[in-house]
Amino acid sequence: MTPVKRNLLIWVLCIFGGGWLTTALTSCGKATTGSPQLLNIQYHVLNLSPDLLPVDLFVDIRQVNTTPYYFAVDQGYFYVPSIDTPYQIRSAINTGTTWFQRDDILKSGAKYTLYIVGAVADNSLTSVLTVDTGFSPPAGTGGLRLVNVSPTATGGLDLYANGTRTKDFTNVPFKQVSVYDYLPAGNYDLQVDATGTTTILSEQPSVTIQNGRLYTIYAYGYTSRADSAAFATQVTTNQ
Repeated sequence: MTPVKRNLLIWVLCIFGGGWLTTALTSCGKATTGSPQLLNIQYHVLNLSPDLLPVDLFVDIRQVNTTPYYFAVDQGYFYVPSIDTPYQIRSAINTGTTWFQRDDILKSGAKYTLYIVGAVADNSLTSVLTVDTGFSPPAGTGGLRLVNVSPTATGGLDLYANGTRTKDFTNVPFKQVSVYDYLPAGNYDLQVDATGTTTILSEQPSVTIQNGRLYTIYAYGYTSRADSAAFATQVTTNQ
């Protein structure tokens, strides 16, 4: 081989080798939500702690969200791998601060919601993980459940759907999840009361329950406050 050809071959190998190295190094950095073909769990993070400030989710020491999780802002589901652990909630402001870690065994193909509740100030920060799928409503109905993540609703919560309360929506305690009740498809007025009272703490006046879909109404915030951290409810679609 002539010197000219040898130098040309070395130059080509360097170009391809440099491209491969760049790709390899990039893959070691921050993760994104990725492709559903590679990431087979749908995960949902709700930051419901009023003084936690924005946080990020790290899975196996890699950040998987692109936008921080702010108080009471629902960003919906995104894909994560089912076999990587741990799951860490870290401060998006104070680098290196890990608020808590979970080592849950997650099932491929399922959906999950992580509720972050409590407060930093009184050391009550905690989390609740729910499984959001695996149920099939009967034909003509949709599924609805109640999640109580209000730290001051320790006496339990009741849920009324168009004025009717079932046993499954009665006295749901803090950090607990009711089963799905199946309601005929249609529009509903959803009211949440403190168990044992007739006082409406929160109302969702026009919620559509669709055939074959699953929904969660979650109660969060503080019944003792009247600011942005006051008691409230939101409805999210699980499937």
